[in-house]
Amino acid sequence: MKVETTKIEGLVILHPSVFGDDRGWFMESFNQQYFEQVLTELNLPIPTFVQDNHSLSQKGVLRGLHFQTAPSAQGKLVRVVQGKVWDVAVDIRPDSKTYGQWVGVELSAENKTMFWIPEGFAHGFIALEDNTQFLYKTTNYYNKESEGAIIWNDPTLAIDWPLQQVTEVLISEKDRGALNFQHLLQVEL
Repeated sequence: MKVETTKIEGLVILHPSVFGDDRGWFMESFNQQYFEQVLTELNLPIPTFVQDNHSLSQKGVLRGLHFQTAPSAQGKLVRVVQGKVWDVAVDIRPDSKTYGQWVGVELSAENKTMFWIPEGFAHGFIALEDNTQFLYKTTNYYNKESEGAIIWNDPTLAIDWPLQQVTEVLISEKDRGALNFQHLLQVEL
């Protein structure tokens, strides 16, 4: 597996080793021992996963930017098993030197790339193909009272969503009502 660090400490992109021949291919989609080794070498905390989630989205569906506050904050290990997304993590750790910065990465069934997003980040994605299936492991259970969201097109964040690849952006009513990033300055995470 190839491990790629990002401009934001804690965010890690994982490119698994894929072994293929004329019969098909094989890869380890998760190995706890190896994942712990990678994070230890990067001097990052080791998470415990408690829940797996699976979603299906049509092209143009944008989900996010979601987060949960402490004590229910969630880390996520995300990947796509069918289709393609542009996946984004925004640093919302108030004491971080990269507070308010974001990293985006293309995740697809073809590239099999995974993205580790620890606690303290808002997360979202836009589906770039129909019938995109998105899988993720979480380090905490969903907690409605702890959930929050930042509006996906917040001008302060200026996320470079690949909107030219979709004809329409489809957003849930709940996500349309998300607050702007500046509102986080007034909320204790």
